[in-house]
Amino acid sequence: MTMADVRVTYDGQANAAYISFAEPGSEPAVARMYPCDPVEVGGMINLDFDEDGRLIGVEVLAARSKVPQYLLDHAKRLDTDAG
Repeated sequence: MTMADVRVTYDGQANAAYISFAEPGSEPAVARMYPCDPVEVGGMINLDFDEDGRLIGVEVLAARSKVPQYLLDHAKRLDTDAG
């Protein structure tokens, strides 16, 4: 059984994470973004879908309070303080 390729990027300055479900090597265009109700989820979370209606990514703002720390620790850092 093969592990799925889920890529996570994180910008510590913006405290924003992006979890991508796109196929390796592809950069599908976001055709539709669905914002989750910030009151219901306690923050801003956006679901990105491709032109075929497939979920291709999740954007999470206030990521430190919403995303498990181990994912943030292993995410590709986009900010300048990524030592």
